[in-house]
Amino acid sequence: MSTGTRRPSVHLSLSTVVARIIVGALLLLYAAISLYPFLWMVSAAFKDQSEVVAGGHLIPHRPTLRTLVETWNELQFFDYFLNSLKVTGWTVLLVLVVYSAAGYAFSVLRFPGRKALYRLFLALLFVPGVTVLLPIVLLENKLGLLGGHWGLILPFVNGTAPLAILLMTNAFDAIPGELREAARVDGAGELRIFTTIYLPLSRPVLITIAVLTAIPTWNEYLLTRVSLNDPETYTLPIALQNLQSGAVLHYNVLMAGSLIVVVPVIILFIAAQRYFVNGLIGAVKA
Repeated sequence: MSTGTRRPSVHLSLSTVVARIIVGALLLLYAAISLYPFLWMVSAAFKDQSEVVAGGHLIPHRPTLRTLVETWNELQFFDYFLNSLKVTGWTVLLVLVVYSAAGYAFSVLRFPGRKALYRLFLALLFVPGVTVLLPIVLLENKLGLLGGHWGLILPFVNGTAPLAILLMTNAFDAIPGELREAARVDGAGELRIFTTIYLPLSRPVLITIAVLTAIPTWNEYLLTRVSLNDPETYTLPIALQNLQSGAVLHYNVLMAGSLIVVVPVIILFIAAQRYFVNGLIGAVKA
């Protein structure tokens, strides 16, 4: 005779099973509808113009790399790619350096007006970026930044402040204060504590902020279109828009350019997905 404890069996009612099936079907339908435009873009990038115009199946009948190669080479996409990489790289670097230090200050240090200043930054989350577009352009013009990449990088860094400070402060709040006190007893200063204890323990949140900064910076069009006037400084979104300026719209070329723009973002998200999810969960829990 068995003396072990039996686990109670779980019996789902018919209505619960039906409800789950319906919800799952609706989610699959939504995913398919959301994914179709992306699949169409990928398909068109490997077709010639005549096959795209003719319509038909998503899978190309005569797949070719010619459109992608010509779009990359003849339209100088490599130069635009480097410009986008420069703007995005500097923006992410400055965001991580500046706002990790700001998060440490708001979380650990005590100074007059700390809570009021923190709430002010959080309030900026509700300010639409387009409302400050004109003041930014006028300020850049006065400072001599208009037309250069730093005229994009600095506003991007500033615009990321509220979310980055929120995530970093919450992440640092979750770190036990005893670690800091023990380090201070051993003679460590604030800079050493910040760089050797707090930053390593907050790596998932740092990667999350990097991803949340890189994607909108890479894809930004409006401020880029207003600020840049020299073709040598153009980034990928402007190059993509220029593909539509001809008298005849070549859909395969446009989709090839779109694929070139989105592939780096997809690779970044896939590479950082595990840290990204953990960072968001940790920041919310904190």
